[in-house]
Amino acid sequence: MLNDLTDLRLDWQILMNSSMVYSMSQAILKTVRQYTAIFELDEERGGYTVTIPALPGCISEGDTFELALKNIEEAASLYLEVLKEKQEELPAAERFIIAPIQITA
Repeated sequence: MLNDLTDLRLDWQILMNSSMVYSMSQAILKTVRQYTAIFELDEERGGYTVTIPALPGCISEGDTFELALKNIEEAASLYLEVLKEKQEELPAAERFIIAPIQITA
């Protein structure tokens, strides 16, 4: 009986590995691009306005930072989708970091 269980376990592992390879071969590969989003707090009305300098005209907003982030991610995704449909080149992913600095004046 032990051999039957071992054989069954090995058959299950082979089946799992086969289905994982099959699933992976069916996957659609996508490139992840990183862009810098600039969040501006609107102190008068509240909420945030967000732009992505590398994607001219890509702008969104949200009542909270989290909502503004979600909205700009969606806007950027749609922006890139339109560029793909038009067969235009996608802007290169940015390779810089923005950090605050303090200057004594």
